[in-house]
Amino acid sequence: MTDIPRLEIKNLRRAFSGRQVVDDVSLRVMPGQVTCLLGPSGCGKSTTLRMIAGIEMQDSGTIWSDGDLVCDTVFRIPPEGRSIGLMFQDFALFPHLTVAGNVAYGLAGRAAKNRARVEELLQKVGMPSHIDAYPHELSGGEQQRVALARALAPNPKIMLMDEPFSGLDDRLRDEIRDQTLDLLKAEGTAVLLVTHEPGEAMRMADEIALMRNGKIVQQGAPYNIYNTPVDKQAAAFFSDINVVSSKVEGALAQTVFGQFLVPGVADGTEVDIVVRPQHLKIDFDRQGKGPNPTIADGTPARGTVKRARFMGNESLVEFELDDGKPMTAVVPSVFLPKPGMVLWLMIRRDKCFIFPRT
Repeated sequence: MTDIPRLEIKNLRRAFSGRQVVDDVSLRVMPGQVTCLLGPSGCGKSTTLRMIAGIEMQDSGTIWSDGDLVCDTVFRIPPEGRSIGLMFQDFALFPHLTVAGNVAYGLAGRAAKNRARVEELLQKVGMPSHIDAYPHELSGGEQQRVALARALAPNPKIMLMDEPFSGLDDRLRDEIRDQTLDLLKAEGTAVLLVTHEPGEAMRMADEIALMRNGKIVQQGAPYNIYNTPVDKQAAAFFSDINVVSSKVEGALAQTVFGQFLVPGVADGTEVDIVVRPQHLKIDFDRQGKGPNPTIADGTPARGTVKRARFMGNESLVEFELDDGKPMTAVVPSVFLPKPGMVLWLMIRRDKCFIFPRT
């Protein structure tokens, strides 16, 4: 595989009415790679996509494809010359054209050659029998398959996808999403996908770029992003979190769960200790551990059950600690304690994150 990125953006910036919407964004996407721009609504994801597509002009920064300049603030290849495919939440099929007409739209060349390409793509997306149908005769999932075939028809080097699966039900979404990625990877297409759903990003992406307030705050493989979040907000974006606050004294933070080692942090620094609900342990054998629990598990803290909900493969149990702080635990079994029940909770030291409070 070549070391030259199929898509590279460098230091892109865009402001609207004095507000910096995209602020110094840089990333690289290799051939056959799927990168997700992930973040909350309004963080600059879609604006970044529009600049790459050529629909929006950047204030500064450059866009490259296969090592060639696509756009800076002087030179600019128009959108139709960038070899970029687009897929959006709105399938945007032409209602007056058949499936064949929609897929062939924008193809140059002889009709017979175009027809062969259309038939090839419809075969790949499982829609050959619908070639002469009109969009209103198709289900949402079928329309999405046609939109994919249309985007792939001109063999784009780069595919930009802005939440294209959000209008589909969960089961159909997973099927079409996986099929779409298989096709794009087989074509060697670089994919940049915008989503605000962490689950979708982790399922689809080879790499995630987490955006906040116009900036990429963390970038890496899904496993690394999830397990080594850069800050409390990044951890909270991927799942619910429990937060225990403390102040550092002698490289230690004292909490109701015992001491936490905080090396290299100055005394007096306020910190937040973050643990996901699935890593908050219920100590069902509290009496058996005696007064000296293991270092890995720390010190048990007493919590009173406020509510327990069955979630299918797991149960969600909400507690109130003796100091009044709420905590939530996810138990991977059917366990529904009654409100008012007292249980002991523990935090494993290797399953928590400690961040200076901001």
